[in-house]
Amino acid sequence: VDVPRGISLQNGAVPGEQGKQDKTVKRGNWGNQIEFVLTSVGYAVGLGNVWRFPYLCYRNGGGAFMFPYFIMLVFCGIPLFFMELSFGQFASQGCLGVWRVSPMFKGVGYGMMVVSTYIGIYYNVVICIAFYYFFVSMTHVLPWTYCSNLWNTADCVGVLDRNLSGHAAHKLAHLLNTTQKRTSPSEEYWRYWGWGWWLGKQWWWGPTDSSWPPPCRNYVLQLSDDIGNLGEVRLPLLGCLGVSWVIVFLCLIKGVKSSGKVVYFTATFPYVVLTILFVRGITLEGALTGIMYYLTPQWDKILNAKVWGDAASQIFYSLGCAWGGLITMASYNKFHNNCYRDSIIISITNCATSVYAGFVIFSILGFMANHLGVDVSKVADHGPGLAFVAYPEALTLLPISPL
Repeated sequence: VDVPRGISLQNGAVPGEQGKQDKTVKRGNWGNQIEFVLTSVGYAVGLGNVWRFPYLCYRNGGGAFMFPYFIMLVFCGIPLFFMELSFGQFASQGCLGVWRVSPMFKGVGYGMMVVSTYIGIYYNVVICIAFYYFFVSMTHVLPWTYCSNLWNTADCVGVLDRNLSGHAAHKLAHLLNTTQKRTSPSEEYWRYWGWGWWLGKQWWWGPTDSSWPPPCRNYVLQLSDDIGNLGEVRLPLLGCLGVSWVIVFLCLIKGVKSSGKVVYFTATFPYVVLTILFVRGITLEGALTGIMYYLTPQWDKILNAKVWGDAASQIFYSLGCAWGGLITMASYNKFHNNCYRDSIIISITNCATSVYAGFVIFSILGFMANHLGVDVSKVADHGPGLAFVAYPEALTLLPISPL
């Protein structure tokens, strides 16, 4: 067939159909397929793998939760993941323009955009707190290592307290007999709010509306005591939030040309950190107890519909289906890219990372439980509490913890 000059058959064009020209040349493509895979892995693998999956796993039957989890991956996660990649790659449009295929569903695209906007704002706040911890970690001793700081209360017991055999041990026993809950220095550093001053040999905690003494400043959130009391702007966190937005801008300033290069670091370095924590975690006393608590199956929970619901929601949350991001990233693929292969690789990598992160977390939680003489469930946490309480406390156990 004689093809007129200027007409490309790369996108399945038919001679004489001008509308089938390769528009991806104008929009741009990924530099190579590795960039797309790494970007998609970085998009799918995130906080949900680290602070949500391990908690859901031990809460919903341990190793038995893997069964509904992988069933949902095979029958829900991978098909939807493959569909979104195919959709974006075929149309070479983002989550808004792709719905020209059926204008009646254009509202779905706007819904995806709204959800992605909310998630982007939310995640950047989490990133700004991570930057804050990065900056305050540039010290000889991490500020949340011991309970001897201005913001610590009488309930504080650290895993590295050197005098645990004396006063701290008595205090810990008292806490376990009364409240069954100790307060770690990392938790008080993360959550603490209020006033404090030194009276004799102990801290006294007064009302938040006192004019004296000045409030403690070495804490992160500076939580107010009531939802009606908004508190004040935390200037250090505001500055870190500005830094996080600037970095996002620099990563996206040239579209896929710049973001495709950034992911070589951002998608791989978390695995380096997880591996370091895993190697350290399994060498700690009590790590095996935590891992067994994480994996021991409770088969009777499989009959509970809530377990299957948690498995499905975790697959959707972790893979990022229906948020529009997958469609947009796939739209920069070349038309004949094997997106089926990519969807299998990315989905399995994502779920394997979740399982791996569980080993990392519960090996450390097992050590903490063994050190404090409590059950693993007493120190297990999820959500931001895991990322900014349990993890920072675990880092104090490393030889060069500030690094």
